[in-house]
Amino acid sequence: MAVIVIQGSLIYPYLFGEKSVPDYNGEEIRTETSFDILIANVLITNRKSAEFIRIVKQRDPDILLAMEVDDWWIKELQVLKESYPFQMEYPLNNAYGMSLYSKFPLENKEIKFLKHKDVPSFHAKIVFPDAKSFILRAVHPVAPVPSSIYPDNVGEGEVALLKIGELVARDSLASIVAGDFNDVSWSYTSRMFGKKGDLENVRIGRGLYNTFDATSSILRWPLDHYFVTREFALVELERLPKFGSDHFPLYARFVLK
Repeated sequence: MAVIVIQGSLIYPYLFGEKSVPDYNGEEIRTETSFDILIANVLITNRKSAEFIRIVKQRDPDILLAMEVDDWWIKELQVLKESYPFQMEYPLNNAYGMSLYSKFPLENKEIKFLKHKDVPSFHAKIVFPDAKSFILRAVHPVAPVPSSIYPDNVGEGEVALLKIGELVARDSLASIVAGDFNDVSWSYTSRMFGKKGDLENVRIGRGLYNTFDATSSILRWPLDHYFVTREFALVELERLPKFGSDHFPLYARFVLK
């Protein structure tokens, strides 16, 4: 009963609380400052790339972030480059490769290694046609489960997210942090990260949108996240169909106010 009460109090704001990121209530969405993002952990061993590409083409997001990409996945995703002229790619065989595809120019592109020397994070300024811009920080911190194959975080504090929060706090532009956090957003680390960067979680007041484990129909929880600064309003948030990965893709449409 104590566990139910404690966990219920943590989950309650997501189901019944006030939305921390407001809905966009404008009469008309201005295309100059609205955009959509799709994030997906594709699973490095998953070979159902055609299903994933079909989902991407169907949604046609302005920005696509793919995680756990290796050389095979990078090659499969080449078909998207015609629609996404701006890219960042860092394939790895350790399940922490990333690739970012954008219809908008990417300026000040940087790949940072916040804790592990072989776990990258992407940082770039997204520039709209009207010259407005924001900072996108794409992250995939290591998982806290033991692994003899991939980097893990066992016995250590997760500092990568906290470092991201500190970076956002120094940003002069609006910022979005997106990716597979390998953590639920009500954990101590996630909450401290949000507090450091003055970031808001789009899920609060909207639901859990559990993205992992897509292979289970019973045990699922939210690991893939969008955290945004106060300059954004949300138009749409949707968990998309599974495609062979152990994560569901997560889609969001924002307006830069």
